[in-house]
Amino acid sequence: MRSNFNCFLFSFFLLNIACVKGVPKSDLTILWRSIDSLNTNLPEGIRVFEGVNEEIPLTAWYALIDLKDANLKVDVVTSDDSSGRETVSSFAEDLGACLVVNGGYFRMDLNPTKHVGLLAIDNEILQNSTYSVTREAQKYYIARGAVGIDESGNIDIAWVSTHNDSLFEWKEPFANHPLKPMDKPEISNAIWWDYPDVLSAGPVLIQESSIKVTSDEEVFFGTSIPKTHPRTAVGYTGDGKLLLVVVDGRQAKSRGVDLNELAGIMKSLGAVEALNLDGGGSSSIVVNGVLLNRPAGSTVQRAVMSAISVVCN
Repeated sequence: MRSNFNCFLFSFFLLNIACVKGVPKSDLTILWRSIDSLNTNLPEGIRVFEGVNEEIPLTAWYALIDLKDANLKVDVVTSDDSSGRETVSSFAEDLGACLVVNGGYFRMDLNPTKHVGLLAIDNEILQNSTYSVTREAQKYYIARGAVGIDESGNIDIAWVSTHNDSLFEWKEPFANHPLKPMDKPEISNAIWWDYPDVLSAGPVLIQESSIKVTSDEEVFFGTSIPKTHPRTAVGYTGDGKLLLVVVDGRQAKSRGVDLNELAGIMKSLGAVEALNLDGGGSSSIVVNGVLLNRPAGSTVQRAVMSAISVVCN
């Protein structure tokens, strides 16, 4: 009994060492393989891959989507259910989409729910950007990361604010740090940002092909978001292809990743810009009606408010 107990303690120690800050971070190695059983039934402009790292362990999926492919239509979508929420599988079925992943943050305590942060569809702003948050009785002005997609297949990821029914991009994240909020920003320092479909979440993970996790600047400190979780992320490559990534977590076969590790995965896939989306139990990817991952270790999907859909013609 004593020997078994010591083995348990040693295993517990190793598990925790592998998850503490600094071990490892942005240099995860994932072995990817093409999911041919799915890809043979998809247009050439979309390819889906599964990846594993058995040592950590991790299980992940990514889709590479050619936004210039006329057979594909990529949209930010929101639920039409009375609760304002539905599962990713429900989105896929209702839209006839060949691929859907979950989108941005939302209020789980409200019915109907409310999107947390910027949400715009077809040039209509459904939810304004979050202007400020409070941490330890201090007010922080914020501009959180958002992804924008237009009808021509152009995509951008930026720190975005709403002002007078328009969208504005900030070239740098706000200089917030724990207990050190920045002064109120002047909207005249921002640049008009013209994208009809926009989804905010955060933080930004990659800018200009370099890892740049702006968790503090977007004031996610004091929340659970920087910790290790199941994850969903969006990005795009140097040749303009859309990247959608889901990493399982909270299960024996896949522990999940923190933000730096997620940024490393996105960079290894060629992302020049990338954004963290809602994660945890919300992280889901459905391809041709099949749920590929196990959300938070289960086959039960969480109903979410927004999603990114790909309709294959």
